[in-house]
Amino acid sequence: MIRRINILLFVITVLKKYYYNYREAQKDYDNKLRYSRIGIDMSIDEVEYWNDYFKDKIKDKNQPILHIFKNIENEFPKSIQTFYKYVHKGYFSSINDEMLSRSFSYKPRNKKETVKTISKDNIIKKGRKYNDFQEFIKNNPNANIVEMDTVEGKKGGKVLLTLHFVNCSFMLAFLRNHNDAQSVIDIFNLLQEILGIDKFKELFVIILTDNGSEFSNPKEIEFDPISGEKRTQIFYCHPSCPNEKGSCEVNHELIRRILPKGTSFDELTQDDINLIMSHINSYKRKKLNNVSPITLFNTIYGNNTLDKLNIREIDPNDINLTSNILK
Repeated sequence: MIRRINILLFVITVLKKYYYNYREAQKDYDNKLRYSRIGIDMSIDEVEYWNDYFKDKIKDKNQPILHIFKNIENEFPKSIQTFYKYVHKGYFSSINDEMLSRSFSYKPRNKKETVKTISKDNIIKKGRKYNDFQEFIKNNPNANIVEMDTVEGKKGGKVLLTLHFVNCSFMLAFLRNHNDAQSVIDIFNLLQEILGIDKFKELFVIILTDNGSEFSNPKEIEFDPISGEKRTQIFYCHPSCPNEKGSCEVNHELIRRILPKGTSFDELTQDDINLIMSHINSYKRKKLNNVSPITLFNTIYGNNTLDKLNIREIDPNDINLTSNILK
């Protein structure tokens, strides 16, 4: 009897009661979840290596992010989305959010009362207006479109004539001493001399441009100055509607990375411009299924054409979209 009482007392003293506190359990779980997500899933050595790599490509050479990632997609251990997150959190010390986005500044516009006027029909643009362009494309949907524009340096100085091939996002640029109509005509005559009339007509089926005074003599561009043979067809956008040839503006932004607005072009040579356009045309574009414009241009028109135009492909790792390439 005494033994049974002792055993019962032993059991009572050994057994303990446990209570489930759901608040403390949830708090403990939340802490574990939060701390498990703190930090970066890369070693210190990896972070240092990629930090230097991205500094060279983004900060020093101004290469676009998509272009960089297409070249290292089998090497970089994370996705491009994770890369952006790591930059945002400051894990890569050499780059920041501002370097990954294109920033624009807009000058305040003065609101002026507009007076409606009836414009006279310009005989030069008869059959060359934007409505005519749309009709032409409707009847010739596969026609190659080249958008023509001007990029200015300092006022009164040298300017660029740009020719953007919409089908492959490839752009040519030519240095001109003055922003006048004759300088544009001279470049087209030179292009025909370099390429030959057949290749010229293949490249420049139609040209879409704005209403700048430098483009005010379309016949001299459209026709061979010697034989009188028609070699291209020019159309004009509506006044103050740059969006109608907005495709070329993307490459203009890239030119401005190297030659910011207000930069003088007076000390540049055509070789400098060819080098700039070689770098711009060599970087891969998402809209081209991650192929570079120069590769697509080669596929359509052949390597020999590029050689005549003095444009060359730049190694993806060496592409530089800063003014350092001119030093």
